Amino acid sequence: MLFKHIYDEDLAQASYLIGCQATGEAVVVDARRDADTYLALAAHHGLRITAVTETHIHADYQSGSRELAARTGAQLYLSDEGDADWKYGFEGTPLKHGDVIKLGNVRLEAVHTPGHTPEHLSFLVTDGATSEQPGFYLTGDFVFVGDVGRPDLLDEAAGGVDTRFEGAKRLFASLRDHFLNLPDHVQVWPGHGAGSACGKALGAVPSSTVGYEKLTSWWAPLVHAGDETGFVETLLEGQPDAPLYFGRMKRTNKAGPAILGERGPLPAFTPTDLRDRLGDDLVLVDTRSADEVRADHVPGAYFAPEGKKLATYASYAIAPEVDARGLVVLARDAAHADWIRDRLSWSGIDHVVGYVTSVEGLTAGPTPRVAPDAIDGVDDAFLLDVRTKSEHDAGALPGAMQRHVGRLAFVHDDLPRDRPLVVYCQTGIRSAVATAALRALGFADVRELTGSYEGWRDQQRSAVSA
Repeated sequence: MLFKHIYDEDLAQASYLIGCQATGEAVVVDARRDADTYLALAAHHGLRITAVTETHIHADYQSGSRELAARTGAQLYLSDEGDADWKYGFEGTPLKHGDVIKLGNVRLEAVHTPGHTPEHLSFLVTDGATSEQPGFYLTGDFVFVGDVGRPDLLDEAAGGVDTRFEGAKRLFASLRDHFLNLPDHVQVWPGHGAGSACGKALGAVPSSTVGYEKLTSWWAPLVHAGDETGFVETLLEGQPDAPLYFGRMKRTNKAGPAILGERGPLPAFTPTDLRDRLGDDLVLVDTRSADEVRADHVPGAYFAPEGKKLATYASYAIAPEVDARGLVVLARDAAHADWIRDRLSWSGIDHVVGYVTSVEGLTAGPTPRVAPDAIDGVDDAFLLDVRTKSEHDAGALPGAMQRHVGRLAFVHDDLPRDRPLVVYCQTGIRSAVATAALRALGFADVRELTGSYEGWRDQQRSAVSA
């Protein structure tokens, strides 16, 4: 058996390619939209992808299962568990609890593990060439390393009302009635790692074992003791803010993500081409560094710094109605532009229509900033903390309103438009993303706090010690 773990640090997301070398068949579980990644990996190992499946309807990224099945002709398997509200809206072979996907000597048994979502499946993987006992467990968003999937996303981002309580109880039952009964040797391979908003205490180690999770996870003593109330309270307490693009991902992943196919190269624009169209039918996505954007920003542009979190930051800032207008990305060259377009599609941002290699003539000067010791001098300032709730609760500027940057582009009508907004995060990247988004949304007076929270905290300490 071939077992490959494919991990993306941007979305903190894992997918898997599992193959039987005897027959040359492979299955991909929880694919992203970059189908070429899986095609190249399968070809490298002399395999053909004959099956595609996923653990559940994802919220944090645009699923590539439909895309990959269309590109390969593979059989697409989809969960048929859960209630009527969470059935897939596109065609696939239905999977129920106990159903098996078979590839030569390899077997993937579907196990219904509800809680994170009603339809959630996990997959017990058996390499029949070596044993009749399962050795690997693809747990999706059921069990993570050191944590379990959060059950509140349907409330937080998908319009549910108090579904988190029933979800938490079902997760407790899934752990008690199923997970605790598995052999300790079974390897646990989850769908996410540290940095994902799908849990609150995810480990940075990519895998674990059933035995180790029974021994070390926070939830294990509560489940062993049958303490459902304690489990529910502990699980729901302190969950991170859910970015509101999660709601869009849930809807499109349920209905069926658009199939992109093999896309041609993006056309190049010049700054002159864009000058009269920005803010009208085109939107610029500025991918320079935060310092470059602060030094000379483009009015109306959104900011998503190129790097390990490009797709994440873009999904925080770019709402569907902005994407629909047509995006032009700032890129070094054509190949770089295509790379950016592909990354953005991982979080459902699909309408990149071109690229520009320079913003010369489009910029308007520095982004207004406020030094930590000058805040009191800003008349009627409105302090906006775009960090997470937990960061805010651990320490914040007095009187600041907290709203995570991943919610700001979607919920901002309650922010004042007649007062200076002073925006900060922990160190400055998220505040730069938020500041650009707010300016693009028409807020006239938006200023960044120099050094963000850490700069303010250091200034306060210096003032005390002086």
